[in-house]
Amino acid sequence: MTKQLLIYESAVPMSASRHGKLSLEVADYSFSASINAVPLMAVEFIRAATEYAIVFAEVRDDVLPAAVLGVRPDQNLFLSEDSRWQANYIPAFIRRYPFVFSATNERKIVTLCVEESHPGLNSEGRGQRLFNDDGKPSPYTEKVLKFLKEYQIHFERTRRFGRRLKELGLLEPMRAQVTTPKGETLTLGGFMAVPRKKLRALGGDALASLAKTDELELLYLHLYSMRNFKGVRDRLIDSPLSEDTEPENAGESAASVH
Repeated sequence: MTKQLLIYESAVPMSASRHGKLSLEVADYSFSASINAVPLMAVEFIRAATEYAIVFAEVRDDVLPAAVLGVRPDQNLFLSEDSRWQANYIPAFIRRYPFVFSATNERKIVTLCVEESHPGLNSEGRGQRLFNDDGKPSPYTEKVLKFLKEYQIHFERTRRFGRRLKELGLLEPMRAQVTTPKGETLTLGGFMAVPRKKLRALGGDALASLAKTDELELLYLHLYSMRNFKGVRDRLIDSPLSEDTEPENAGESAASVH
C-alpha cells in the first residue's frame, strides 16, 4: 500500500499468521510530525473547537472537516520537541494510528489493517499483544476494533454533513497568511470555510433542517473555532524553525482569514 491517509505508509491486513507474536508500544506522536492538518469527525467538533481551527477540505468527491495543525505544509505545530502532543484533545484520526480499516469500493467489506512501519511494533512483548497465544485477537485488539467501528459510523455521518454544506452552497475558499519580520510570507490555503453572511442568508426551512440534525450547532462550532488561528500563529512564533510573525486580522467571517 503506497502512502495515503497522510500518515500511513505500509498498512497491511492484520492476521495471526503474520502478526500473532507482535506487540505494540506507543511511545510518542512523531509519526504525525510532517502533516499540517488532520481529518476531524463531526462528533469531535465540541471538543476540538476550543483548541483547533476547524476548516473544510475537498477529498475526492467529499467535503470533510479538518483540524489545522500548522502553516507550513510539513510542520505539525502541536508536537513538542520530544514528540508529545501539546493539546488537551487529540483527534481520533491520530489516536487510531497505527490501525485503519480498508474497505471495498462498495464499502461492504472492511478489513482491520496495521501500519507495519510503526516503530512500536515489536516481537519482544513491549506494550500490548495483538493476538493471544491461541491466535485470537487480544482484548487490546478487540478494543481497537470497537473504536474503529465507531469511527467508521461517525465518518459516514461526517460525509453526509459535508454533502449538505455543498448542497446549500455554504462553503467558500479561504486562506491564512502570515508574514515574518524578515519578510517571509507563509500561506495556508486549499481549505474552505462557511462565512457568517451565507449562514445568515439561509432560509427558514434550511435553518430548521440544520437545527433538527444538530448540524447548525456544528457550523457555529466551526465559526467559533476560527479564532484558534491565532493559537497556530503563536505556536509558529514559538517554534524553533520560525521567528516572530505578524498575521493579518481574521475578521468576523470565517472566510475572511487572509
